Amino acid sequence: MVQTDILNMPYKEREINKLYYTMGEVTKMFDVNASQIRFYEREFDILQPKKNKKGNRLFTQTDIANLKIIFNLVKDKGYTLQGARDYLRTNKTEAKENQRVIDSLERLKSFLVEVRDSL
Repeated sequence: MVQTDILNMPYKEREINKLYYTMGEVTKMFDVNASQIRFYEREFDILQPKKNKKGNRLFTQTDIANLKIIFNLVKDKGYTLQGARDYLRTNKTEAKENQRVIDSLERLKSFLVEVRDSL
């Protein structure tokens, strides 16, 4: 009987997180040119992608999270680059927490849109 309960359980897909993202994947995520990502890498010390033997950048989940914070400050909130650097220097944990909340709200929004579309 236990075995049939397991078979009747709905399948839930797990979100697969990669260890490293290529520059091409990151530019698609943020819909920007590679030159802008490289520029932000030079401007913000919290961005530290690894480089392979060929010199290609490999971005971790932490780098992606930091890029989200930078884009939020610069694009959405209108900070200058210097203002964003200063803000991150003094409020790094607050900025990370704010980004976690934003990510959570975006996931909730996409779930609600999916529910609405299925009705």
